[in-house]
Amino acid sequence: MKICIIGSSGHVGYAINGVKKDKDLKIMGIAPGSKGENIERILNLIDKKEKVEVFDDYIEMLDKINPDIAVVACHFGDHARVTTSALERGINVFTEKPVATTIEDLEMVKSAYKSSRKKLCAMFGLRYKPWFLTAWHKVKGGAVGEIRLINAQKSYKLGNRDEFYKHRESFGGTIPWVGIHGIDWIYWFSGARFKSVYATHSRKYNRDHGDLETTALCHFTLEREIFASLSIDYLRPESAPTHDDDRLRIVGTEGIIEVLKEKVYLINKECKGEEIPLLPEGDIFLDFVNEIKGKGKCMISAEDSFYVTYISLMARLSADEGRVIYID
Repeated sequence: MKICIIGSSGHVGYAINGVKKDKDLKIMGIAPGSKGENIERILNLIDKKEKVEVFDDYIEMLDKINPDIAVVACHFGDHARVTTSALERGINVFTEKPVATTIEDLEMVKSAYKSSRKKLCAMFGLRYKPWFLTAWHKVKGGAVGEIRLINAQKSYKLGNRDEFYKHRESFGGTIPWVGIHGIDWIYWFSGARFKSVYATHSRKYNRDHGDLETTALCHFTLEREIFASLSIDYLRPESAPTHDDDRLRIVGTEGIIEVLKEKVYLINKECKGEEIPLLPEGDIFLDFVNEIKGKGKCMISAEDSFYVTYISLMARLSADEGRVIYID
């Protein structure tokens, strides 16, 4: 299968690492997807033995190579435009999240997807981490009973971000970029649709990063009167031992499960809060490839990708306008 990579601003490592594990996959070309985007990082990640053609124009690359999969990882505001271009050419798309940064662009991608009859997967790669995968299997196996509350946390170091992070048009906002992972966990674990959201966010103390929000908080009401909260920040100290601090707490009628510091803890009738052994890590890109090959169903569907993106944009709208958004 032929792979083309468009952009270097997202998690291209998912695809590059997947290619190294599957001899049927080959990266044929790379190109920037956004104006001024530097793609040197991709060249440093790709095996030097591979003969990869470098293009200045991703459209030219897609038309010349006609890949089986386009990996989209450019500036976030351009995801929708690039993804649509690939789908319209009958190419499967593995795209960085969010799929789009505006509702109009999201509808454009959905329309192209329906017409193309190809596959699409957003890079919700944290689902495949051993701690989240283990917790999810426990919850689906009934370990906590019926879910009533979910508390999620995303905390990152800010560092010095590229220029495109400083502008809402190209970045999209911290809720759709960082918070979207937490929204995905809430949806994935609960299996429930969102009914409303009230969110707030702030750009204070963003160290001259323009429009980038450093803190955000979301309150969601879901079906079955499930309530969920999501805390997001870019204020993790540089001295912290890890770049991120992901946490998840699921409260059910029969127990509580927590993901904390890459470990899982469970309290119910059988467990008294002890650490749960972790399942092996999955591979999001190979999972997507196997679906294209007809060897299974990817854990992240196109519908998941679209819906979680939509909810993240509704949460951002709530924070922008300071009001509850009721979700249809």
